[in-house]
Amino acid sequence: MVQLDLRFANKFVSLHEVDQFQPVIEDAHRRLHSGQVPGADYLGWLHLPSEVIKSGYDDLTSAAREIRESADALVVIGIGGSYLGARAAFEWMKPEYYNQLPREVRGGPELYFAGNHLSAAAQKDLLRVLEGKRVYLNVISKSGTTTEPAVAFRILRSWLQQQVGPDEAKRRIYITTDAHKGALKELSDTEGYRTFVVPDDVGGRYSVLTPVGLLPLASVGVDIAAMLEGAANAEEKLNTPELSDNPAYQYAAVRNALYRKGKNTEIFAYYEPSLKMVAEWWKQLFGESEGKDHKGIYPASVGYTTDLHSMGQFVQEGYRNLFETVVRIENPVSELTLPSTPDVQDGLEYLAGKPLAFINDQARLATQIAHVDGEVPNLLLNVNDQSARSLGELFYFFELACAMSGQLQGVNAFNQPGVEAYKINMFALLGKPGYEQQRRDLIGQLEQPAKG
Repeated sequence: MVQLDLRFANKFVSLHEVDQFQPVIEDAHRRLHSGQVPGADYLGWLHLPSEVIKSGYDDLTSAAREIRESADALVVIGIGGSYLGARAAFEWMKPEYYNQLPREVRGGPELYFAGNHLSAAAQKDLLRVLEGKRVYLNVISKSGTTTEPAVAFRILRSWLQQQVGPDEAKRRIYITTDAHKGALKELSDTEGYRTFVVPDDVGGRYSVLTPVGLLPLASVGVDIAAMLEGAANAEEKLNTPELSDNPAYQYAAVRNALYRKGKNTEIFAYYEPSLKMVAEWWKQLFGESEGKDHKGIYPASVGYTTDLHSMGQFVQEGYRNLFETVVRIENPVSELTLPSTPDVQDGLEYLAGKPLAFINDQARLATQIAHVDGEVPNLLLNVNDQSARSLGELFYFFELACAMSGQLQGVNAFNQPGVEAYKINMFALLGKPGYEQQRRDLIGQLEQPAKG
């Protein structure tokens, strides 16, 4: 189970400050589990792991098996919660250069992600990589009208039809969307695409343990059963309002105690490059959940030790509105020992024979001590290993902590009304029907002379 270590935060937050959250957390826990919080229509993630295990997912694993055995490449088309969780788990579980490995080593298709930008250059680069390969598509969108994935699907679907013909293209397209409505649902019904459902009561950023994440992950051989078991284990163990027994609620309480002291920027720090997309998933989870009503802790991320040579100076001595949450893998996957090379005058011979994982962890410890000395509180999350089970636990840990943190801040942690603002402007500027007045207003603003 994920463990929270507060040794590097005690200087900044006392135990009694955290304990003062207990009655509020008890009430919020009760309301959360009885569906009496704002956004209660989107609490399906709360017991999702155990319910998925109970109901089974044979159709999903059967489809994933076909993709794994038949495809050279699988392209997942989605944005935000429709791809971040899957990509985070993929990079957590698979080698960094997975797509470059031979098929017999990979045991499944190459995996690519599209529909998360509007770059023509990046889209053309992807098509170039896919040329000559047996390609399958998994399109993930509840509405089917979100601009970025809709653009990518239109391009990739047309390309696939040109490569293999309309009938064969239909066989290679899987849709994950709303059960009853939306453009993708209608298209799937018309074309006969195989479909999987995004549950109505699970928002995108909480959806990694639904077919949104499970289908692409199973298609590349990730042990989704173990991931679900890990999440179900966390679901059971974290189902208590007692702060002393619930590290997810402790984490929520400590970060809110720091927030009330002016620490309004939280940096997710990791020491394994394979956690980069976990950090990106975490940033969406907390940013989209808490950033409302002019409130919220700004989520950022750094990859150490790399970023110690770019962001380290700012973290050490910059504006003191920061705290760090460090995610540490206690038992790393790979073992590599530094060789002895006395003829090379690099000053590292004293480390000869030591595991690189040990060196990396000592760098982590040294950095935490330095940053605490620089008045940056550090929260340490220890994860047992880099297995699917541990990742399932971590996903659920953060989802629950985020839900509780939103309650402590007095915001609806399950909606995202601000996301629509840029979309309205974009539709207007692109000339979408129905946005004519907004277009005139925006052009009028843009034509006004700049003030000198």
